[in-house]
Amino acid sequence: MNRSPLHQQIDSLPELVLDLIDPLVTAVRHTITPSLSQKVKRVFTAGCGDSYFTPLNAELAFEQLAGLPCEPMTAMQFARYAVGYLPETGRGSNLVLAVSVSGAVSRTVEAMVLARQAGATAVALTGSPDGPLVQAAELVLETAVPPLPPELQGQTVPGTAVPGTRSYVASQLALYLCAIQLGEQRDHLNKATANKLRRELAHTAELMAQTIALSDKTTRQTAEAWHDADQFVFCGAGPNYGTALFSAAKVLEASGDTAVAQDTEEWAHLQYFGRQVTTPTVFIGAGGWDEGRALELVTAAKAIGRRVAVLAPQHSALASHPDADFLWGTAVPTRECFSPLLTCLPGTLFAAYRAQLIDEPYFRGFGGGRSAAGGGGISRIRDSEQIGVIRR
Repeated sequence: MNRSPLHQQIDSLPELVLDLIDPLVTAVRHTITPSLSQKVKRVFTAGCGDSYFTPLNAELAFEQLAGLPCEPMTAMQFARYAVGYLPETGRGSNLVLAVSVSGAVSRTVEAMVLARQAGATAVALTGSPDGPLVQAAELVLETAVPPLPPELQGQTVPGTAVPGTRSYVASQLALYLCAIQLGEQRDHLNKATANKLRRELAHTAELMAQTIALSDKTTRQTAEAWHDADQFVFCGAGPNYGTALFSAAKVLEASGDTAVAQDTEEWAHLQYFGRQVTTPTVFIGAGGWDEGRALELVTAAKAIGRRVAVLAPQHSALASHPDADFLWGTAVPTRECFSPLLTCLPGTLFAAYRAQLIDEPYFRGFGGGRSAAGGGGISRIRDSEQIGVIRR
């Protein structure tokens, strides 16, 4: 089976990490200064779509590595409901990191504008240095990704929109580096530990290549075995709840199938009762605090007839679960707070194979009233009406 444009993006990710890590370290040091860090008492993150999933994945990193409470929200939740109630702990003490690859999403721009009104330090993480998000922000951390490697550029279909993976990884790296930088400058981490963590992120490139090699064949086999399905469930917890959302999003974008993300524990309270017995269900684990509960729920899912795959580190207890039909393995070792850089890969591979097997164009070919123009056409992602005053 040929490597589709989405496969090609996935294959390029290890090299992308190597290309990005040093420039991002420099950019983060320039943006997250000592004076900024010393004032911060709480971190808020906001975005839409993939740019919400990356902040959600990074919550644990900010709490563990920066020693700061972190509240990830959708841009809508932050701008329309939360910004008016930020803790009154002094100007600049609330750090708001707004993520938008395009730098043009209306809700995220709105979040930046209102964050500044609320006296927060408003930082834009974006791949577009000229977009409206930059104009609204106080500080900018650029996360633009370089073009695909030359050997892949000729293989993609010109003008074809491909579900995003490269920009997702860039945003994830930038957020992790922000957490490390805050931790070092606030003396939560010493310099040696901070540099060790940065080296771990660089080493992730090698672990990503290993993960692609480990999971490529089994994700293809899973897609073939589940060919008859038209709905999928992805479950994750902690930093990998965002991975579950991202994996479901790639299936929706690539093949158009109904794909749902659920917190691992919440699956036991809700999807456990679903009527369709054989619903394909993927349990995502990092071999960390999530593992014990995931082990129990794989047993439960199999007992009620679900088709089950586990996405877990090689040789972990979850990877060896006897009730799993398929293992989507990830490389080891990696710490749990950085694991989304690896766990995002198998679900995206599955989405690529699923679309290829059913011969479905990405994003439904922007037909049936859909449009790529303006970030979604009638959905008005980029030209939606914005509020300009905080609501309380």
